[in-house]
Amino acid sequence: MYLGFLTGCLGNMPLKEKAAWASKQGFKSLEVSCWPRNNDRDYSGSDIDVANLTEKEAEEIKTYFKEYGLTISSLAYYDNNLHRDIEKRNFINNHFKKCVDAAVMLGVPSVGTFVGRNIDKSLEENFDEFQEVFSHLVKYAEDRGINVIIENCPMMGWHEEGVPGTISFSPELWREMFKRVPNKNFGLNYDPSHLKALLIDYINPVKEFKNRIFHVHAKDTEVFEDKLKVYGVLNKQLKGNPEDFGYWRYRMPGLGQVDWKKLLGELNEIGYKGVVSIEHEDPLYEGTEEKVKEGLSLGLEYLKKFI
Repeated sequence: MYLGFLTGCLGNMPLKEKAAWASKQGFKSLEVSCWPRNNDRDYSGSDIDVANLTEKEAEEIKTYFKEYGLTISSLAYYDNNLHRDIEKRNFINNHFKKCVDAAVMLGVPSVGTFVGRNIDKSLEENFDEFQEVFSHLVKYAEDRGINVIIENCPMMGWHEEGVPGTISFSPELWREMFKRVPNKNFGLNYDPSHLKALLIDYINPVKEFKNRIFHVHAKDTEVFEDKLKVYGVLNKQLKGNPEDFGYWRYRMPGLGQVDWKKLLGELNEIGYKGVVSIEHEDPLYEGTEEKVKEGLSLGLEYLKKFI
């Protein structure tokens, strides 16, 4: 296993500068944010303009990544592939395909995304739509030798308050997901922080889904037991402060309650050799480039003890 991070947290800094800094710190890989250039999603980024990427530009990127001793672990585009607005859905699906095409040009093994959700339909109906949409998207990637990885964030309230914005956030749902789309290039960007926040076991699923874990996110979660006793599993209902997650919040690895030694040991047991990529969403290390870099460095130094 080796350590990397998702590039969107460093904002509009040019990708080459991000790569140079990452190399100097001791990271071995970057997970590159590839949202469309016109995009206003939080925690996103457009470090490579995949819609207009040329072979020449791809070669330039590969050259300086090699110079800095880095790889690209995946291209990241996490959006709602089941959007209820078919025009928007088609745009998202097509941009995902452009990420796949760019991954081929760059020699990158995987493209990460969300399944998403059609908020107008039931969970069962969403799985029918998922099967139709992702059978095509996954096959498109499979034909080009690219893996598709799904991050297991529930995206609560993304489309409707109090409702998960995706249909792929728990082992129960992964089983249905892989039953509907069984292609061998379809897997997980396994993120324990979301499971911890949902009070779901994040250790035992590693063995069950050992053949589906293609990429791992390193993000921690701090659970406040006193607030959990007050808010319960449905969490805080009156959202006066949008940054108040209620009984939990994201942290850098080592500052929450995910047992990284145990989790990484479990991943080692199943023979996982891939990236452990820090996804920086710690609110205490945001706001300035210096704070973001400080958080990334803290996560790196903590995880290095177990890898």
